[in-house]
Amino acid sequence: MFDIAALSASFGGFIWMIFFFVIALSVIVAVHEYGHYIVGRWCGIHAEVFSVGFGTVLLSRVDRHGTRWQFAALPFGGFVRFKGDASAASAPDAALLPKLSAEERRKTMHGAPIWARAATSAAGPVFNFILSIALYCGLFMWHGQYDGSLKIAQLTPVPGEMGLQIGDEILAVEGQDVRSYEEFATIGQALVPPVRYAVMRDGRRSSVLGPVPFPALVAQVQPRSAAIEAGLQAGDVILRIDGRTINGFSQLQQSVAEADGDEMEFSVWRAGKEFDVRLTAKSVAIPSANGEFVNRRLVGISGGTFFEPGTDPLPFGVAIRAAAERTWSIITLSLAGLNQMVLGSISACNISGPVAIAETAGQMARQGAMPFVALIAGLSTAVGLMNLFPIPVLDGGHLLFCVYEAITGRKPSDSALQILMTIGLFLVLSLTAFAVVMNFMCP
Repeated sequence: MFDIAALSASFGGFIWMIFFFVIALSVIVAVHEYGHYIVGRWCGIHAEVFSVGFGTVLLSRVDRHGTRWQFAALPFGGFVRFKGDASAASAPDAALLPKLSAEERRKTMHGAPIWARAATSAAGPVFNFILSIALYCGLFMWHGQYDGSLKIAQLTPVPGEMGLQIGDEILAVEGQDVRSYEEFATIGQALVPPVRYAVMRDGRRSSVLGPVPFPALVAQVQPRSAAIEAGLQAGDVILRIDGRTINGFSQLQQSVAEADGDEMEFSVWRAGKEFDVRLTAKSVAIPSANGEFVNRRLVGISGGTFFEPGTDPLPFGVAIRAAAERTWSIITLSLAGLNQMVLGSISACNISGPVAIAETAGQMARQGAMPFVALIAGLSTAVGLMNLFPIPVLDGGHLLFCVYEAITGRKPSDSALQILMTIGLFLVLSLTAFAVVMNFMCP
C-alpha cells in the first residue's frame, strides 16, 4: 500500500531541491557568461547570443548592440555565442569565417588579437571568483565581528534551566571570572548542567542558573551527511547517544569517535519534544593542519554555544580581505583534494556531481538564507576553478590554445580544433557521468 503522505513529502522535497539548485546554478552561470560577454565587448568581440539555459527559447530580446539575450527551457548551464562561433563551445564556423571582411573578422572570437581572446576566455572564471568574494564579503559584513564582550544578543532554546536573558553580560561561570569568549569556551568544557552564572543585568550583578556553555547543540547540519539524512536540524540538542547522557558537544564528539562506524541511537530534543533517530557516521576526508587530507568518521554537525554574543559591523576593508582569503582557501583545498584523489589517498566519493550539488542546494536553503548564499559563493569558486582546467571546450582549453599560438606563432588548424573539441567534450561528459554514478554508489 502506498504512503501518500510520504510520497507527497518526498515529491515536495524533490521540487524544493530542483528549485534552489536552478536558482544557484542560474546565478553562477549568468555571472560567468556575463564575464565573457562584457570583456569580449570591451575587446571589440561581438556577442550574438547571451543565453541562460539551453534548448527552446522561452524569453528573448535584442539589445542596441545586436546581442540577443535569452532564457531557455533547460536551465542547467548557459553560453555566450560570439560572431564566427559554430557552437556554444566557441568552435570556429569554418564556412562563415572565410567569407568575412578583415574588419568583420576582427569582431569574431577567432579573428581578434590573441590578447583579446585570452582576456575574454579568462573573464568567465575571473567573474566567478569576483562573485564569490562579493558574496562572502556581504556575509561577513552582515554577520559582523565579535565585539569582545560576553553580552547576550540572542538566546537559543535548550532544555533545562535558563535563567539568562537577552542583554545579560556574563561575568563568571561557576565562580570563575571570564573576560573573553576564549576563556568562556575553555572553562565550559568539563561542566555539567545546571551551571551557575554571574551576570550584569540592568546595572546590577545577579546569579542565575543556565545550561553548560557548549551543550550538544546542533548549530549547523552539513549537506549530504548522516545527520541531515536522519532529519537533524539546526537548533536540535542531543540528549543521549545509545542511552548515555550527553552533557556537552565535546562529549558528543567523543561518543561518535568511540562508535567507530557502528550505528548509533540519538535521543534528540527539539522545541520541547524528544524523539530518537538512528544514524551511522560517514567517513569524510577533511584537511589537516599540514595540508594533507585525513579520513574521519563524522555525523556532519557543527556545534555552538546557547547564545549569540554581541557583534560590531565588519569594516568593508576587513570583510573584503577575509572574503578573498576564503575564496583562495577553497581553491587551494580543492586542488589539494583533487591531487590526493588522483593519488588514491582519499576516496572518489568526495566528488560532488550534479545530483549531490542539487541535494546540497535544497538542504542549505532549508537552513536559511546565509547558508544558501554561502553555498552559491563556494560553488561559484568551484565553477571558476573547474573552467580553468586545460581541457578543450572549457575556458582553460581556450587559454591553452592562446598559449600555443603565442609560442609557435600559429593557431591550431580548424580540423585539429574540431578533434580537440570533441575529445574535450567527451572528457567533460565522462567526468560528469562518473560524478553522478559515484553520488549514487557512495553511502
